[in-house]
Amino acid sequence: MGEHKDLLNKEAVSKLQELAEEIDMCMFTTALQQLPLTSRPMSTAKVDDEGNIWFLSCRSSHKNRQIEKDNRVQLFYAGKSSSEYLSVYGEASILIDREKAKELWSTIAKAWFTEGVDDPELSIIKVKPLDAYYWDTKHNKLVALLKIGAAIVTGKSMDDGVEGEINVNGLQHA
Repeated sequence: MGEHKDLLNKEAVSKLQELAEEIDMCMFTTALQQLPLTSRPMSTAKVDDEGNIWFLSCRSSHKNRQIEKDNRVQLFYAGKSSSEYLSVYGEASILIDREKAKELWSTIAKAWFTEGVDDPELSIIKVKPLDAYYWDTKHNKLVALLKIGAAIVTGKSMDDGVEGEINVNGLQHA
């Protein structure tokens, strides 16, 4: 059994920034009120110092239309080569803001928005986390992989994980 460590305020924002920006791609889930859930891969543009998670999105996308009807979203991040995971539940808002678009812009975004930050289809999604949970390793990736290998060889359980709530607003959860 791993360690449990809940994070608050600045420490929570720091962990959110570390995991979401390092993992980058998440499954962005909308229409939480209906089944089956609707998810699609999205690249994280930025996590700001308040813990808000930012994305670039097509203004006329199905995702944006769903957010306009119900702004509750769930983001799922899974590290490619490590035991890092993050689940974020929050409220999404859609913005049309060229200055913010310039701040969030990356070269790869031009593949979707050929006219750059002035593309008429460019919108921004801001997700304000209301609840988040993380799973991480206590050590760097190499040590974690070595410990997994040792656990397999010895038959002993690996105890290298840490998990807990991420509370960027310092609010107590029920």
